[in-house]
Amino acid sequence: MSAPPEIPPSESEPATAASLGLTGPEVIRSEARRAPEKPGVYRMYGGDGECLYVGKALNLRKRITQYAQGRLHSQRIALMVNLTRTMEIVVTASETEALLLEANYIKKLKPRFNVLLRDDKSFAAILIRRDHPAPQVSKHRGARTIKGDYFGPFASTWAVNQTLDTLQKAFLLRTCTDAIYESRERPCMLHQIKRCSAPCTGEISLKDYGALVRQAEGFLKGRSRAILAELSERMQQASDDMRFEEAAALRDRVRALSTIGMAQNIQAVRLDEADVIAVHADGGQACVQVFFFRAGQNWGGRAYFPRVDRSDDEAVILGAFLAQFYEDKAVPRLILCSHAPFETELLAEAFSMKSGHRVEIAVPVRGEKRTLTDHALSNAREALGRKLAESSAQSKILAEIAEIFELPAPPRRIEVYDNSHIQGAQAVGGMIVAGPDGFMKTAYRKFNIDSDGLTPGDDYAMMREVMARRFSRLMKEEAAGESPPRPDLVLIDGGAGQLKAAEEALAQIGLEGIRLVGVAKGPDRDAGMERFFMPGRAPFMLPKKSPALYYLQRLRDEAHRYAIGAHRQRRKIDMKKNPLDGIEGIGPKRKRALLQTFGSARGVSRATVAELMRVEGVNEAMARRIHDFFRQG
Repeated sequence: MSAPPEIPPSESEPATAASLGLTGPEVIRSEARRAPEKPGVYRMYGGDGECLYVGKALNLRKRITQYAQGRLHSQRIALMVNLTRTMEIVVTASETEALLLEANYIKKLKPRFNVLLRDDKSFAAILIRRDHPAPQVSKHRGARTIKGDYFGPFASTWAVNQTLDTLQKAFLLRTCTDAIYESRERPCMLHQIKRCSAPCTGEISLKDYGALVRQAEGFLKGRSRAILAELSERMQQASDDMRFEEAAALRDRVRALSTIGMAQNIQAVRLDEADVIAVHADGGQACVQVFFFRAGQNWGGRAYFPRVDRSDDEAVILGAFLAQFYEDKAVPRLILCSHAPFETELLAEAFSMKSGHRVEIAVPVRGEKRTLTDHALSNAREALGRKLAESSAQSKILAEIAEIFELPAPPRRIEVYDNSHIQGAQAVGGMIVAGPDGFMKTAYRKFNIDSDGLTPGDDYAMMREVMARRFSRLMKEEAAGESPPRPDLVLIDGGAGQLKAAEEALAQIGLEGIRLVGVAKGPDRDAGMERFFMPGRAPFMLPKKSPALYYLQRLRDEAHRYAIGAHRQRRKIDMKKNPLDGIEGIGPKRKRALLQTFGSARGVSRATVAELMRVEGVNEAMARRIHDFFRQG
């Protein structure tokens, strides 16, 4: 698959509306006169530098001129035009390239007036590694930098874990790391329960293990029926030859394959490589339901809630969604949709060019494929109904929180802070963010606390450092003309002392207007007995059955979970550090030789200069350096 187009520099200078005092329509009219009659992408910016809209056109001059005319515009487009203060244009070779570039810009800039795909998390895949004589099978997420074969996407952890479980039962592939593989002297428990063929100890030859790997690869590529028939035939032959133990093992493998086949092949239709996508819009919101079919199996689905406008219909929503969704993902050969996306043919052409194979976008009208799109549409409708109900309840809770903490309006951004450490060691501060749409996990931040002069275990000093670092950066970004999001409410996990530390930090950097609230756990840390601390107000409690209290408890618990997770991750990294890494001149090769000779860093520390000199690659000068390093320590 070819890489997505890189964002090129603008081919036109931004209109200087601020210096000339031009209105939005005048800026657009001025830009239209200079725009070429070529395909390309245009971007509209507001006075504060915020990207308002990204669009593409076959004829840039004609499209931009339409905005300046002011006719037949919806209220949203009219507002966008009036807010525009600068424009930038990029010319492309074709409208197809313009569509791909437009999707790239939208995902990067997140324009205010575009249909915007949110919560675009990566999907898990199954990886069969090819950098070892006995390939390992594992779950993989993220960049595909490891040499091997990747199979996916799997929409949920459950789906990928179920398939991995089947691969273990049916093909007996190893899931252990290379380090564990090399250190095994006898088969592990997975071999005993018939989940691994134990190539690590020679229970199976590498040649026979390779045959199992090829069978597993065939299964993941959709050849499950042929593999099932082959195993059934071998089972019958072993039974006829009275090799009953071998027949029983083959029977268990056949059962595992049959089970996954029945579980995943929902509906009667067989789709070797397709995505089924349906959209339902209501009340100014929309849900797009996606199901993934690969290798003739249903590998799960996920619901998305893109940011839309009331005036956007299903075709526009689906067209924008598809362009952004596949901007950084592999495109299947078939995309089945509940509605015809806007510019279907152009999308198909762009996806075909991007992926290197023909891509078909179809709207089935009858038969089993229509049944699948109807099933996806039903899921989208139900998911949106739940979302709307949750949004209504969430709005009421946020309104209640605004009243409790004396905010002028329901908060749009709530930041919650907590610290985690063990007697001051590996101290980490965590910040989580929540809003009307729930937790905003892409905005989470962690702060490694390593300041000189900080007393280990001083929670107040830790909180001062975290708050100073977070809001000093916010002030620098604002001073640079950027528009970083300011929190409407800041919750501190702690009582009066923690709150005072946060106040001191903000006062020291000269920041005002941030509402701070301390949340202290009740006696014996009982949930429901929390006390709330605010500057200039006596501590207070909320009714035990208050929905706002439950919501605040969830926020605090999420901050606690995130801070503890960040602390554990840092502690794990520190535990893996080796003292040898701190010695100048010790690279991976010498380090490996030293550890192989002495067994551990502690063994190296006890060695004499003469013993160190016996290690390959260590001369007398290096041996003395190593020896002195540990003695000085």
